[in-house]
Amino acid sequence: MNIVETERISSFDTKKGSFGRHETFPLRFSWLTKGFQELIRDPKIFLSDDATVTLGVGKNMVNAIRHWLLAARLIKPGPEGFLPNTLGERIFGSEGFDPYLEDEGTLWLIHWLIATNPKQATGWYWFFNCFHKAEFTSQEVATSLFDFAEQNIQSKFSATTVKQDAAILLRMYVRSRGNTRTPIEEALDSPLSLLKLISKADGTTYYSRPAEREELPLGIFGFAVAELYHAMEEQALPIETLMYSNNNYPSPGAVFRLTENALIAKLEKLIHQLPGIFEIRETAGIHQLYLLEQVDPVRFLEFHYAEQSQEQVA
Repeated sequence: MNIVETERISSFDTKKGSFGRHETFPLRFSWLTKGFQELIRDPKIFLSDDATVTLGVGKNMVNAIRHWLLAARLIKPGPEGFLPNTLGERIFGSEGFDPYLEDEGTLWLIHWLIATNPKQATGWYWFFNCFHKAEFTSQEVATSLFDFAEQNIQSKFSATTVKQDAAILLRMYVRSRGNTRTPIEEALDSPLSLLKLISKADGTTYYSRPAEREELPLGIFGFAVAELYHAMEEQALPIETLMYSNNNYPSPGAVFRLTENALIAKLEKLIHQLPGIFEIRETAGIHQLYLLEQVDPVRFLEFHYAEQSQEQVA
């Protein structure tokens, strides 16, 4: 089986924005695991006429599954179809960390991977890194996303497609009303709705507020921080850069909707539990996080899933 390298997170590129590739389907339960495992068996699955039978969904859903695997940076186009990358294999492979998506930490990881992929999921990158209103309506999201696209995207797009992206994004993160966790409703809700990053009040008002996010696992947070250093090729970054999107790069503070205090607390805990990798120093009155040694971001995932295994044994 061929496996390609994982694509780094990248800064937003005005020439590479895209909308509507999800065929109007939010990410659903089992899509990533099922799609990834079928791809391992057959790299041409997403180009095959038999894909609808193999995956048990309609043709448009086949395209949606492929899109979400690409958006989540788990697969890459290959010479004859698509190929799993190293990160996808480490997570969903037969010997992966979480092949059946049973760990909620994996959902936080998938969220980070999608929200830091401006090429495949422009609307998601924009919402979590550039849209900072804590209270809003769906119309405000659609209008703001369209304004962003008009000002920043050089490729062609339609207002209808951008509006659909805004609606799909909200559906993907907001729990259905009266959800009793029945199998039917479970299939309709996106797994990312469990993260509670966006909520809906009565009427048309939505909320996406910074919070402490105690449920965000330290290892997943560490992976995100390490990925940003790896992508930006920096040895030190101001805490502010980790909190707010800067130079068109994503930021852990914004993507995970953390308060400033929560971000600093998680950084300090990361330094304490995994010493020798990061250190906070004050330079010229600016608090910065220094990278003390080059580290593969996957090391933080190993830390997280090892902890989960120990808890299950206990």
